[in-house]
Amino acid sequence: MELYSRPVYVPVVSVNVDTSVVAPGSDDRLEDAWDLKETIRRSDGVLKQRRSFFADAYRRSTVHLLVDGDDLVGFAAVRRDGYILFLAVAPGYRGEGFGKRLVATVAEEHDSVTCHARATNDSALQFYESLGFEIKRRIDAYYEDGGDAYYLKLGDDAGLASKLSDLVRRR
Repeated sequence: MELYSRPVYVPVVSVNVDTSVVAPGSDDRLEDAWDLKETIRRSDGVLKQRRSFFADAYRRSTVHLLVDGDDLVGFAAVRRDGYILFLAVAPGYRGEGFGKRLVATVAEEHDSVTCHARATNDSALQFYESLGFEIKRRIDAYYEDGGDAYYLKLGDDAGLASKLSDLVRRR
């Protein structure tokens, strides 16, 4: 019988988390982002992608990074149209507002922000809905493994400015 255990994550409170941006076409921090994504995949069972898909999407995106010292603790990879391809926060840094901070950064730069979330990922759906995202539609068999997704959107023709103000106020 094979035994395994899930790692226990102790929340980390750090005042030294800095932000930086990786421009499209760059591999800066790609390996760190892949490692963080894989940590989340192993612990939460989400963010399952092929390495080649992830690397290609990373290189085509503007990537907003959260860094604590030399450690990458979160990132948002975003297309030019405001679509969030990947949003990741290290398990030990969750609940400290870092995911909200990343989404707020994206919202400041785009008229609307969109993403997909796995239909079974209740914590992601609750997170996005708490920020004002609305479910626009369900897409059956969206993911490679056949999993369904919801397409979510923050903002509309007139409402993004007020939603962003609400989001920033709740920081």
